[in-house]
Amino acid sequence: MLEIFLTRTKSLDYKILFELMKNARTTDRKLAKTIGVSQPTVTRRRGKLENEGLIEYSAIPNLEKLGFEILALSLINYKPEIRKDLQPNSELNRKMQLHLEKHPNIILASSGSGKGVNGVAISIHRNYSDYVKFRNDLSKEWNPYILSVEPFIISLKSDSIMRSLTFKHFGNYLKKEIVD
Repeated sequence: MLEIFLTRTKSLDYKILFELMKNARTTDRKLAKTIGVSQPTVTRRRGKLENEGLIEYSAIPNLEKLGFEILALSLINYKPEIRKDLQPNSELNRKMQLHLEKHPNIILASSGSGKGVNGVAISIHRNYSDYVKFRNDLSKEWNPYILSVEPFIISLKSDSIMRSLTFKHFGNYLKKEIVD
């Protein structure tokens, strides 16, 4: 019986999460109606998800309307000998954290692997000259540690953006994969 309750509770948590991914401004009342449970149940479960850190709220603005023209993916290949120095609590990791604090326009920075690189950074820029300054700063500060940086520039003014940055579609996908 407890297993059925836990499974049902987990399923309810997923349903709440997926609906909030589609629209984080959805009220608990509307969520309850959509999911088919009471509003106090949704409020209680949402609070639990927030406290556990499974839900964080952040608006995804229209970057072009805010005056930004470029979204840049920087594929980074760190020198092999410094990979171990990027571990948490290392001096180099602390330097990386300070660099990220100086560049709040970097919205994601991570190690990884693929395409012959082992790191990636995603950044947002007002225009191309702003991006060039960013790249020069990156090269100046990180040149001793990096073999190469391969940029992929996305014009936010392009007519060919087929899907803007949002989690709405991903929420629908997860709902089908996990709940349905």
